Amino acid sequence: MAVGNRKSAMLVECVPNFSEGRKAETIDRIAQAIESHPGVVVLNRHIDVDHNRSVITFVGEPGVIVHAAVKAVAAAKASIDLRAHAGVHPRIGATDVLPFVPVSGVTMEDCIALAYEAGNIIWRELSIPVYFYERAALRPDRVRLEHVRGQGFEWLRGEIATNPDRAPDVGDRNLHPTAGAIVVGARPFLIAFNVNLRTNDLSIGRRIAHQVRERDGGLPFVKALGFYLQSRGLVQVSMNLIDYEQTGIERAFEAVRDAAKAWQIQVQSTEIVGLIPRAALDRNAPYFPYLENFRETLVIENLLEGMKG
Repeated sequence: MAVGNRKSAMLVECVPNFSEGRKAETIDRIAQAIESHPGVVVLNRHIDVDHNRSVITFVGEPGVIVHAAVKAVAAAKASIDLRAHAGVHPRIGATDVLPFVPVSGVTMEDCIALAYEAGNIIWRELSIPVYFYERAALRPDRVRLEHVRGQGFEWLRGEIATNPDRAPDVGDRNLHPTAGAIVVGARPFLIAFNVNLRTNDLSIGRRIAHQVRERDGGLPFVKALGFYLQSRGLVQVSMNLIDYEQTGIERAFEAVRDAAKAWQIQVQSTEIVGLIPRAALDRNAPYFPYLENFRETLVIENLLEGMKG
């Protein structure tokens, strides 16, 4: 597929998160399932061993993106058993979250419609119950992903059948035994940005996350959690910047860095998960020298421009 070869190209980004970050062959199978659908291109994959989670970013026109997304969910269902899954990142599904993001020539309303289409197909064809979140949420208490996810798969397995507040938006009130549930939605560009700290004290990472995230009085439009990365012996403050024009990477980085300084802890590195809009990146900002995985193809505009033809 030639991406962006027309000025009026209609493009949607899909950024599913899968509960597997240790078996590369599983992520390969899922990516191949996505790319098997004509008119869709995988732009990026990010695999994290400690989170035991992977993010695959792909784009396509509205007429094909849903079918590719469903193929990805089906491949994950066939390959991932949540009963045997463990990682530091919370999750409720083999495909945990499936957001649609407008890129060009489409509106947020278009992406909401795609989310509903995908959710209904996923239940009908794969028997995985569906929750809708962000702009596609059908209930105000399900706008935020963390409210939908609750305490995770094992907890939801009991709650879904007995607690009316946990009934899915589409499907029966039972989790799929191995694939769990899925959270499907539509949202603007989100920046996933991590700061790794030179400490193995998880309690400090959690306190810093508490300090910087919006829901506890910190930075607006910032979600944050603290994780221990066993493979590296480091603590990570993992953030989602849900409106980078209001709170950008530099501000989020400085908040974590300054909070860590109060504990006499230094920043080891920073990390972008997935892709980033050009307008969100500042090469002169203090976080940039710490980026351990940066390459120009992480900038979505650079990637799309390089694929014209």
